[in-house]
Amino acid sequence: MKSRNTRVFADIAISLGLLITSIPLLAQESWPTKPIKIVVPVPAGASLDSLARTIGKGISEKLGQAVVVENMAGGGSNIAFAYVAKAAPDGYTLLLGWDSLVINPALYSNPPYKLEQFAPITMAITAPQVLLVGPKLPVKNLRSLIEFARLNPGKITLANAGSGSPGHLAGALLESMADIKFTNVPYKGGAPGVADLLAGHVDAMFVTLPAALQYVKAGKLTALGVSPIKRSTGAPNIPTIAEAGVAGYDLNSWQGVLAPAGTPTAIINKLNKEIVATLKQPAVKDQLTSQGFEIVASSPEYLAKQLAIQAPKWAKLVKESGAKVD
Repeated sequence: MKSRNTRVFADIAISLGLLITSIPLLAQESWPTKPIKIVVPVPAGASLDSLARTIGKGISEKLGQAVVVENMAGGGSNIAFAYVAKAAPDGYTLLLGWDSLVINPALYSNPPYKLEQFAPITMAITAPQVLLVGPKLPVKNLRSLIEFARLNPGKITLANAGSGSPGHLAGALLESMADIKFTNVPYKGGAPGVADLLAGHVDAMFVTLPAALQYVKAGKLTALGVSPIKRSTGAPNIPTIAEAGVAGYDLNSWQGVLAPAGTPTAIINKLNKEIVATLKQPAVKDQLTSQGFEIVASSPEYLAKQLAIQAPKWAKLVKESGAKVD
């Protein structure tokens, strides 16, 4: 009798154990059961915000849950990065990240997060930096800008979206490779810098192409070159900086989706599938490409690899530019 009871209790224990271990799996299979939040580290209206809302709309329709975009600007994007890094790894809090996620660990002495605290989902798009000049600077191409800068060291004022921003570092790379010197003018974001460039208060600026393409097409600003090694699909008439006179120049900005580290693989893969499907919709693809974005829609593994490659590259530029914040 004792032996029989022992076997019964053992069977019950095994059944309970299987039930307990299956609960997380069942939760993953039924995910999502409540709204999903996408945290954006910039104010509403910026290109990151626009992409987050496009992605949010697409996955909301596919997953049957509301997707809320929450803007957490400030602190050089560190506020948003830290918030998501510390969020529960359950798939309900996501980050629309960009270059600053990789730049800030080199820019700040004690950033409030580590890259290891994020689980990549997809690199959604890339967005070239474009070198612009305003109406008052007497140059029409990159070679003439370089010649003018060499004859007038520090005379050209170069706006950027903030110290350590991709635009600032793109300018630092150009200074280094072309052996020239600008006077850098940092702004709190790209929009006010573009406004001052249009008004003639600064001479030139590096900014993401989507933020300025409308002014280039209208003839209000002149684009001297885009930063990647390949021309932009959305603006094929603008040469690359490498083509325009600085051989080997190659720098590209990215935007993508990440979750807190520890988020179940099944949820990561489900999100990747639906975000990629959204980005590949013809209407979405055409809209983003016409604005100057390049669709990537990568696997989680690709984004992870790119983060590992970019971290030392950005760190080198931060050091060379002297952009250290603290």
